[in-house]
Amino acid sequence: MDEIELGQATIVYDDPEEGTTEVTVDNEEVVYARDHWMLKSGTDDDGNDLMKQIPRDRVHSVERNVERFEDEASTVRNRVESFASEMRERLPVGGDGEHRHGDGHGSDDGPTRVPVTEADDADDADGE
Repeated sequence: MDEIELGQATIVYDDPEEGTTEVTVDNEEVVYARDHWMLKSGTDDDGNDLMKQIPRDRVHSVERNVERFEDEASTVRNRVESFASEMRERLPVGGDGEHRHGDGHGSDDGPTRVPVTEADDADDADGE
């Protein structure tokens, strides 16, 4: 098998009609989901992608360029970390050990305690 080019994947599988088949496609055109390898096999008349589904039991190997895959995974990770950071700033939740921007009243050093009165106390306040 020749060395695959940057950004491509080579899948070797058993095709019921053609026997052992080797196909090289762009990394973006092959995905594994629901126990099947799926790869783009063309487009229909309306421009929609056609996907060929290959059961995992028929696949001998899938080779991807690791550097390209790591770049894509790193990009996804950076997006997730950026989104999480933005959510930490917007949502009033803790857990990361950092202090939140308070409203200027008191400290954010711990939980806020709210006193709860007994039902009897509430009845006395109503004048009963």
